[in-house]
Amino acid sequence: MMKTISTPAILVLVLALAACTSTPPAKQTSTAPKSGGYYLDDGPETHPPANLDAVPDAVPRQEPLHRYANRPYAALGNTYTPQTTRRAHSEEGLASWYGRRFHGKKTASGEAYNMYAMTAAHPTLPIPSYVRVTALDSGKSVVVRINDRGPFHSKRVIDLSYTAAHKLGYLKRGSTRVRVESLDPAAYDTQGEAFVEGVYLQVGAFSNADNARQLLDRLARELELDASRTRLVLNGTLHRVQLGPYPSDDAAHSDRALLRERLALNAVLVRRD
Repeated sequence: MMKTISTPAILVLVLALAACTSTPPAKQTSTAPKSGGYYLDDGPETHPPANLDAVPDAVPRQEPLHRYANRPYAALGNTYTPQTTRRAHSEEGLASWYGRRFHGKKTASGEAYNMYAMTAAHPTLPIPSYVRVTALDSGKSVVVRINDRGPFHSKRVIDLSYTAAHKLGYLKRGSTRVRVESLDPAAYDTQGEAFVEGVYLQVGAFSNADNARQLLDRLARELELDASRTRLVLNGTLHRVQLGPYPSDDAAHSDRALLRERLALNAVLVRRD
C-alpha cells in the first residue's frame, strides 16, 4: 500500500539530499584539544610504527594544481579564498596535528589521509604545494605536502600529520609555535636536494623515470662522478638528467667534451640563478 509523504517531509528529504551532494572541506576540527593535546577522540593508534623518525620529508616536485580544491569555500561560518598560483609565503603561528580520527578519510584533494605520511592541512595555500615547517622553540624543521584544508581555528595556521608533529616533538602538547615557509619545487631535485646557483650540464630528458635513472647511474659509474654532482630533475612530465653545479662555463665545457668523447653524449648548458 502506497504511503503519502507530507510536504514538510519532502522538504526535509530534499534538503538532506542537497547536503549530501555538496563538497565541504574535508576536515573541520574546531573543538579545542583536551588534556593531552588530542581533538575529541583523536590521537595515536594503539601500536604506531616504531620507525617514525626515519620517515623522509616530502620531496617538493612540480605538480598541477587540483581542479577543485583551490576554489573559495566556507567552513564554520568563515569564507576562505585559496591561492590559485604558487608564490612566496611565510607566516608564524600555532601548528596543531590530526591523527586516527581522520586516518583513511578523504582529504580536500580527494586523497586518503595517511597520518604516517608527511602531509599537512592549510586553509589557503595551493593544493598541492610544499612548505617547510620550523618549530620556533627547538629549531627543528620538516618539509610537508599540503593536500588538505584546515585548521579552522583563528589562532592556528597549519595542521600537520601525526608523523610530522612527532618529528617536531609536540605530539603530547597538541600544538607549538612554528614558521611556515612555502617551497618552490623548481629549486629541488627529485631527491629533495636544493639546487645551488650556477651552471649545470643537461645530458638527457625522459618521460620515463626509469630511463632517466639508468642514464644517471651510467654517468656516475663510467665517469666516476661523486653522487652529489648528479641530479634528476622532474620538470612537468620530463625527468631531466643534469650534472653540476660547475664553478664556471669553462669547467662545464670541459665535462661536456668528456661526455661527447667517452660516451658519445651531447649535453647542453643550463644556468640556474
